[in-house]
Amino acid sequence: MRMSKSNRSSSLPRRLFLSGATSLAALAAASGAARAQASIVDIINSPRRGNWDDQFDAKSSRAAKQVATRVPITSAETVGYVERAIAHYQEIVSRGGWPTLPESEKLQLGNVSSTVRTLRQRLMISGDLDRTAGVSDSFDSYVDGAVKRFQARHGLPADGVLGTYTYRALNVSANIRLGQLQTNLVRLNSMSGFLGDRYVMVNIPAAQIEAVENGRVVQRHTAIVGKITRQTPILNSKINEVILNPYWTSPRSIIQKDIMPLMRKDPTYLERNAIRLFDAQGNEVSPDTVDWNAEKAPNLMFRQDPGKINAMASTKINFPNPHAVYMHDTPQQSLFGQLMRFESSGCVRVQNVRDLSTWLLRDTPGWNRQQIEQTIQTGESRPIELAEPVPVYFVYITAWASEDGVVQFRDDIYKRDGVDELAMQTNYATEEGVQ
Repeated sequence: MRMSKSNRSSSLPRRLFLSGATSLAALAAASGAARAQASIVDIINSPRRGNWDDQFDAKSSRAAKQVATRVPITSAETVGYVERAIAHYQEIVSRGGWPTLPESEKLQLGNVSSTVRTLRQRLMISGDLDRTAGVSDSFDSYVDGAVKRFQARHGLPADGVLGTYTYRALNVSANIRLGQLQTNLVRLNSMSGFLGDRYVMVNIPAAQIEAVENGRVVQRHTAIVGKITRQTPILNSKINEVILNPYWTSPRSIIQKDIMPLMRKDPTYLERNAIRLFDAQGNEVSPDTVDWNAEKAPNLMFRQDPGKINAMASTKINFPNPHAVYMHDTPQQSLFGQLMRFESSGCVRVQNVRDLSTWLLRDTPGWNRQQIEQTIQTGESRPIELAEPVPVYFVYITAWASEDGVVQFRDDIYKRDGVDELAMQTNYATEEGVQ
């Protein structure tokens, strides 16, 4: 069981957590098993709990922390850091770059292999491994730490294991990485002006969200963004509304491609998923009156009632845009723990969305965290207009750098960087071992 390092509650030592579990057991003995079970469910379902899909391991957490920064990606500061990184990578290229690793074996702490010798050289050149660690065939704790740092810089699970995706990232040449930095410098320059005292930035390739205030990142959220065939668009807008317990209206494409075939197989699908049909006059229509074998979907609105199984779960965040996309919660929380988080139909799913909603509604009278939670508990749909709209930017940045010289790279998921090697395989959910 793994919890996010970013959540304050996750700072508790393991023994204290276990102590808490022991206390719950005592409570069960005193108050009954049902009451204890309810307490456990409350802990698990708490919006402020740790992210159980994230890394609990201390070493992994340290690796991620090493590459973290409070400087927004879309800032003038970042532009300067990228310019420095470009100069450094130009020097690496002029010296011949770094060696290519044979992708022939899965490697991790404790292994001894001639490939590890090459790996050490590769990590030293990129600055992930101190040169004082020396060159040998042993995959020791120094190499383990360096691999985790490299993985964290490339948006990979910092587990220290060399599998398919880690090998692919390691074997992108220094020259191509230099070109990637240069391409993204142009993108960053276009976004380096004043974006607002408070704003939200969604970086699509990183599947990450930044809430920025007074030039510093105050919240980061893992995101799920659009799949390759249904891409999340680049856009600028202003968040003007948060809807708690939203209705979900299915796009016609989903009705045609997904719901129609499902209804042919299972006529109870709509009922089980709390989806109701309405005509143009707002009258409810029985599913029994629809020909589900028809070539085209019926000209009806398919609307899902609020609730835990709702496609947007507890929250929808609206902003005007021509693409009809928005940000929202999801009942599929397990997707946030995946390596590649490109699963949506273009909208952006937000992990720990209630934290973001609280921040967005901070200046809206009557809507503190407690009121938000109480309203969600009612199950009633409640739209809330922001007292002051907050700018939101969807950007496409696959490479950037921070103040301590850490250079970040991400997969060019939508193939916009112009180099095939940067559009690595992204169809699998987890790091694969080498076969």
